[in-house]
Amino acid sequence: MAAVAVLCALLLGACDEGPGGPSAEPLFGQMGEIVVRSSTPMAGGEGQLDQTLRWVSNGAWAFQERISYRGLPGDETVSRSRGNPSALAREYQQFVTQLHQTRGLQLFIPELDPNLEPECSPGESRFSVTLSDRRSEEEREWVRCADGGIFTATPGGAGPDPAATRVVVAGELTRLLTLGAQAQSAYRGSVPFGTLDQGENSPTELEGPRAFLVPEGGTPSPPSPWLDFWARHAGPDEPPPEVDWSREMVLVASVGPREEAGDSVEVRRILQVADGTDVELVERRPGDFCSPAPRRQYPYHVVVAPRTRQEVRFADVRVERVPCGI
Repeated sequence: MAAVAVLCALLLGACDEGPGGPSAEPLFGQMGEIVVRSSTPMAGGEGQLDQTLRWVSNGAWAFQERISYRGLPGDETVSRSRGNPSALAREYQQFVTQLHQTRGLQLFIPELDPNLEPECSPGESRFSVTLSDRRSEEEREWVRCADGGIFTATPGGAGPDPAATRVVVAGELTRLLTLGAQAQSAYRGSVPFGTLDQGENSPTELEGPRAFLVPEGGTPSPPSPWLDFWARHAGPDEPPPEVDWSREMVLVASVGPREEAGDSVEVRRILQVADGTDVELVERRPGDFCSPAPRRQYPYHVVVAPRTRQEVRFADVRVERVPCGI
């Protein structure tokens, strides 16, 4: 309870305790889960960042992020709780009590209509908090508009009603109690991107990543190196995917040959910086005690993204170990 009180003080200035103490009967949602969701538009609405944080009353939580562009999924990351489940379960119980009883944080008030379906302005996030109750098999969902996602939304930017601030505060407290104050989005600062193709083995046998884009002020026709690459990658009879070369580019993530099955590579972030564009890649390898089959292959990830500043540079590949079977 002390942790929640401190967080309340930080976000709300003060949170006075409402009437009542521990109830003989569990409050709605104390046996169930909290789900916080945000959908944030990017690149003028052509891209999107979706974030979902799910916290279950047994203490376990999971956080999923997805970035996309032009309706094409780009990349996805999932993180899960590793802390003491009992301690997290106690925090959950105490937090749900706060959502029922703490003045300034209560969600179950007449001023906060759970049936409101707001029309968010362009650029605003659609932000929601859902509380599910296992005993009654019911749920309450509050959807509002915000000026950012799970990591960046602030109460002052919430709407359309004054009570919308409570929804954002509840989401922020859920994040702080689970992910912690130091956590950040896996896609922070990135422009959106969408997957054109991805797999474990490309016939092109690329030794490293490639960037395909036309020179500024040049013709918007597909660059010849891209057409050559796609013909070798997908076959001469497979037409290349649609790309508006006047304002878009294609990046190919590759790490060269790998000698075991199960290896993959992903574009993780595309960052515009003062002197160009930095692209971060992640290689996902089977973890310890896995027994992947020996097989020479060339993993790849082909993405389309809004054109960014030249020159395009690829950072050193970061390696993530993936548990067997995932």
